[in-house]
Amino acid sequence: MRIGLTGGGTTIDRIVAQASRAEADGFTSMWYPGAAGAGDPLPAMTLAGRATSAIELGTAVLPSYTGHPVLQASRANAVVSAIGAPGRFTLGVGPSHQTVVEDRLGLSYDAPGEHTEEYVRILTGLLRGEQVSFAGRQFRVAAGPLPLLGGAEIPVLVGALGPRLLRVAGAYTAGTILWMANARAIETHVAPRIRKAAADAGRPAPRIVAGLPVAVHDDVAEARSTAARQFAVYGELPNYQRILSHGGIAGPAEAVIVGDEDSVAAQVRALFEAGATDVWAAPFPVGDDAAASRARTRAVLAGLVRD
Repeated sequence: MRIGLTGGGTTIDRIVAQASRAEADGFTSMWYPGAAGAGDPLPAMTLAGRATSAIELGTAVLPSYTGHPVLQASRANAVVSAIGAPGRFTLGVGPSHQTVVEDRLGLSYDAPGEHTEEYVRILTGLLRGEQVSFAGRQFRVAAGPLPLLGGAEIPVLVGALGPRLLRVAGAYTAGTILWMANARAIETHVAPRIRKAAADAGRPAPRIVAGLPVAVHDDVAEARSTAARQFAVYGELPNYQRILSHGGIAGPAEAVIVGDEDSVAAQVRALFEAGATDVWAAPFPVGDDAAASRARTRAVLAGLVRD
């Protein structure tokens, strides 16, 4: 199974050690948040990439509104060149949320679907090494081509939760990276839409990276109570409210994967059965001993990777 973990940390040394350990344990990927105001993950990812040899490193996700597509493409290409290994870096991008873009950044969020579609069309062209000449309502660009390492395309994933962006992801990119989408949401909403879009565009079957918090803990009620507090913000944002609704659940506490070892393993397998190609697991601690809680969760996930 293709299972990755959340990357990040307070120091470069910790981030590098984290990626090295994940690779040694057999995890296939590390996914680094890039929310506005949370810091730029690319420098640390570059160092982590130079300290490892196989593990995929991806952003989950970089907000499109904070980086012009030409700049974003150039930055992604610089990471791949520094790592020296085409195919190990994946650029996840998304439009973020109205409250972030308008209230925090002071930008317009009037047309996030159109913005993201134009952004992705420019970005993917540049990351294929093409000369891009584009004139839309949101962007006008004449740029490229980039000197891609080995001429290899740099893959893009879109944080796509709604129908329009799932169509965009399928038609133009390698797939989607999700957050808070459970197995039901993937099976009934995400997978059919993105697969159809890819097929209609003559593209390969898309990746569907399912991101969810995970905790192995015997007291399910305690685990969900912890999740309700820790992940409350995702229940307040409209984009996540809609994907939770597609999953038939009311909030993040119901979306998280929790239970004993057998239950968690079954829930992770269910994501793949629903159509996920990868799982991005975000372990969170439950109970008084955070280190022991995380270790127990990691052990189950590492076992699934080896299955």
